[in-house]
Amino acid sequence: MTSSLLKNMPAHGGQIRQVMQHFPEAPKPFIDLSTGISPYAYPVDHAEMGDWTRLPEAEEEEALRQVAAQSYGVPSSDMIVAGPGTQMLIALLPLVLKIKHVTIFGPTYSGHEQSWRNAGASVSIVTDLQSFEASADQQDHACVVCNPNNPDGRHLSLTQLRALLNRCAKVGSRLIVDEAFADFETESAVSLLPESGLTVLRSFGKSFGLPGVRLGFLVASDGVASQIRTMMGDWAVSAPAIFAGRQALGDTAWLGQIRASLETDSARLNAALARAGLAVHGYTRLFTLVRSERASDLWAFLCKKGIVTRAFPQRPMDLRFGLPGSEMGWQRLEGALSEWGICSS
Repeated sequence: MTSSLLKNMPAHGGQIRQVMQHFPEAPKPFIDLSTGISPYAYPVDHAEMGDWTRLPEAEEEEALRQVAAQSYGVPSSDMIVAGPGTQMLIALLPLVLKIKHVTIFGPTYSGHEQSWRNAGASVSIVTDLQSFEASADQQDHACVVCNPNNPDGRHLSLTQLRALLNRCAKVGSRLIVDEAFADFETESAVSLLPESGLTVLRSFGKSFGLPGVRLGFLVASDGVASQIRTMMGDWAVSAPAIFAGRQALGDTAWLGQIRASLETDSARLNAALARAGLAVHGYTRLFTLVRSERASDLWAFLCKKGIVTRAFPQRPMDLRFGLPGSEMGWQRLEGALSEWGICSS
């Protein structure tokens, strides 16, 4: 029953009401650990943010792009695109680049494959680094990598990314690096810009715990950023999102404090998983992936406890855990994992 149920689950994390309608006896409130979004929401000044009565001014969006450029270490705001979430930017990229052959370093976030296939491109998924590196030598090609990767935390160093970019440049191909979870890392592919042939995606809502703001960024040179801004047209980002982005991206001290908190939380999560006899396959500061022959059973067991994790129907041994946002959430998760460990021993 669990396998058939998983096939009808949402394609991404979240949407916990859709999941939990199948578990009517589960305790509330439900705890959503399925998204990999930071449990620490940036304290935006909501009184100033909530101006829904007007369209944003052009100079306000430009100010947002300037703050983003400074935050990411980009020499010019012309290289920044602000969009209503990175998913929209991922969907627009194939339409702008017009590349027909793509290799994705998988398994990874499915939105990339879907967007390129929707645009009529042929897509190959490779799961070993050697094959992905070889794809960089193909002409008129796009190489897509999430770094750190979702869902397993796989990480390519800046040296490896630079080598990939150089190989792409020799044949006129493009390297696309999705850094949705990179705000808490020490390296970023953005530092390789303004080299041509490179596109970097950065999430806002995941790191700042504000996914409902719907804000994301694309960073690129060689005219790509300008083309995407033109395609999106005016007012692609709302005035409240612009305000939140300017305030949060400029607060580097807050991000540093949260990085330390996430280090502690990640260690606590991994320790709880280990006590339950679960093997950690990979992790970032925002999520951990476990691999188990009973992953589907564990997913259903936790749902019955009111805890939603991220299962993958195509990879039934994988289960991803985000971080609880309260001590109550931690206690329920640790209690459930302890019970699972006892039952499984």
